[in-house]
Amino acid sequence: MSVMPLSPRQCQAARLARDARFDGVFYTAVLTTGIYCRPICPARAPKEANVRYFPSAAACAGQGYRPCLRCKPDAAPAPASSGALTSAMAQLNAGDAIAQVARQLAISERYLRKLFVSELGVAPKQYQLYQRCLLAKQLLHQTALPITQIAFASGFASVRRFNDCFSQQLNLTPSAVRAQNTVQASTKMQPSLTLNLSYRPPYNWAWVSAFLRARAIEGLETVGEDHYGRQFYLGSEKVSFVAFHRADHCQFQVLIQLSDWRLLIAAVDKIRTILDLNANSYFIDQALLRAAPNLKLNLGLRIPQFPSCFEAGVRAVLGQQVSVAAARNLVAQVVDTLGECEGEQRWFPAPEKLAEHDLAFLKMPGQRRDTLRRLAQFCVQQPNTHAREWLALKGIGPWTVDYACMRGQGDSDIWLRGDLGVKHGLAKLGAVDDSLAQPWRSYLTVQMWSQL
Repeated sequence: MSVMPLSPRQCQAARLARDARFDGVFYTAVLTTGIYCRPICPARAPKEANVRYFPSAAACAGQGYRPCLRCKPDAAPAPASSGALTSAMAQLNAGDAIAQVARQLAISERYLRKLFVSELGVAPKQYQLYQRCLLAKQLLHQTALPITQIAFASGFASVRRFNDCFSQQLNLTPSAVRAQNTVQASTKMQPSLTLNLSYRPPYNWAWVSAFLRARAIEGLETVGEDHYGRQFYLGSEKVSFVAFHRADHCQFQVLIQLSDWRLLIAAVDKIRTILDLNANSYFIDQALLRAAPNLKLNLGLRIPQFPSCFEAGVRAVLGQQVSVAAARNLVAQVVDTLGECEGEQRWFPAPEKLAEHDLAFLKMPGQRRDTLRRLAQFCVQQPNTHAREWLALKGIGPWTVDYACMRGQGDSDIWLRGDLGVKHGLAKLGAVDDSLAQPWRSYLTVQMWSQL
């Protein structure tokens, strides 16, 4: 049996209030209609006696419920989790097999299954298939993509397999969902598409955008008052996106350009990670206040991620003992010199580019250039190794590894105690018991930075 993060009474209060902070935290299934909804569903609230609560959309489907066509559970924020489950969900969304995911996480398939059943109420394979169907449903609702293209973009190898799985999982047909779409359907391949990606409020976009703007690399990233965009690689394929913040709808409207639409589900998952859309700020902020009662909390802070752990590591090395502006200039030199470009767009260079170059263009101590090359060579030879293994490299210390884990691997429990910004924050607050913030100490770190 799965473990609900909230009691039935808490779920009832949240759904009756249509509280967006709990969107995606649980789902409401109605016995009399056979439909399941998000807590924010605008339909008239059913009687409590007719309601059952589930921790995931896939768990609802597993009990035979079909998704509501009004609140569209396919558009809900992804489940908020930490540790191995977060990594497993990302790898499954990228299309990896169950055995491969377990092997990469160094756990057994049995334990992987136990993680999914205990937190989401479903087995890993059911989760993977259902996520593909939910993405397909979202594409049917929101885009003009032809159904054939949607099938491949959602991770299915054939249209027949897509139709069968979609009908089985959702108790709906793709054509019935497409009939609900007000966008004129197309029969041609599309060069780009726009999707709405939801989050649970609060989301402190003012702080996040300022944080990104101070570190943005021209050509690689664009930051404005209402948007953030950048380019990145998925394997060897190029992805470009621009996300426009829509605070009134608790979502980002995201324009995506992708060279291979079969990678769309992985691209969407990566964009959600970059913008930290899956975090549950409500629960995180409560934990931080327990750890630091004197903290003047900046509500809804998120931790923007880099598309790769390698990029996070390079930026961490270049940022050692220099200002944010100086580090940004060094990163810009790396991107301009070694990154691939198309017109005005830039891509962060692959490890091979740094490993093969003497990096003499970087005006910094030679030992630090050597550290960058060692890091790049290590990532070429062992591309799937956890950043903790970098500690064996000369010039790589705990701060660099922790920073890369926090902003490159999405580790939610990094407490950068030795960071200068954290020290300044602690000097203002006095005693902080970081253990009470587990497993969200990365957000406590960011809160310290926000106090400066």
